[in-house]
Amino acid sequence: MSSAQALPLLLKQLGLSMMLERWEIIAQQAQEQQWCPTRYLATLCELESAQRYQKRVARYTQASQLPPGKTLATFDFTQVKSIQPAQIETLAENTTWVKQAHNVMIFGPSGVGKTHLAAAIGHGLIAQGIRVLFLSTTALVQKLQEARQQFKLPEALAKLARLPLLILDDLGYAKKNEMETSVLFELIADRYENTSLLLTANQPFSEWDRIFPDSMMAVAAIDRLVHHASIITINEPSFRQNQATQLNKKKFSDQEGHVP
Repeated sequence: MSSAQALPLLLKQLGLSMMLERWEIIAQQAQEQQWCPTRYLATLCELESAQRYQKRVARYTQASQLPPGKTLATFDFTQVKSIQPAQIETLAENTTWVKQAHNVMIFGPSGVGKTHLAAAIGHGLIAQGIRVLFLSTTALVQKLQEARQQFKLPEALAKLARLPLLILDDLGYAKKNEMETSVLFELIADRYENTSLLLTANQPFSEWDRIFPDSMMAVAAIDRLVHHASIITINEPSFRQNQATQLNKKKFSDQEGHVP
């Protein structure tokens, strides 16, 4: 069998699907433009690499459970002037903090875009090859509590530990009984200096006794979270409410304009 005849079989065996699909087309282009063998091979490798990157991003995005569409490109920073876009962009594009098992905490009232920012950072990190999982804190606490009741909490924590970044949205809404908040603390303790957490919360640290009934547990949780952390505080009124107000004003104005 000649090299040309063997090449498709070899590419298939090696799992190089894009190279298998394009090698003949690129070979013809290389011949017409008199490419050297190195350029021909590099072009095929670039196509293969690009396809694998796209597939990985699609796979990571689907598994992440991130809200679709909530990216940096769709966030209106003009509505939230108390944060620096460059800081958020760095967190989304620079994977160092995740690789060092540092945390990020975003504080602010409801309606200022905390969830959007957290999701945007997650989407950005997926583009850099970082696996991410996005969950509401309440949903995760319930799952961990169920795992504890079934004597499977260590396995559940170990599964989460395989993810470099876990995003927990609306930490303040995890106001549960002591048994449930204790599993949240165990999660925080398990990930401490091992893997990263990104949390959003309405309540500042001074009000965390509402989340953790045990004040000692609250202090211990905060201590672990802030040890290696970037803290972002949004001091803005709810722009969701502002948008609703503006829409209502416009609607009222339009209605007045049509009064006979």
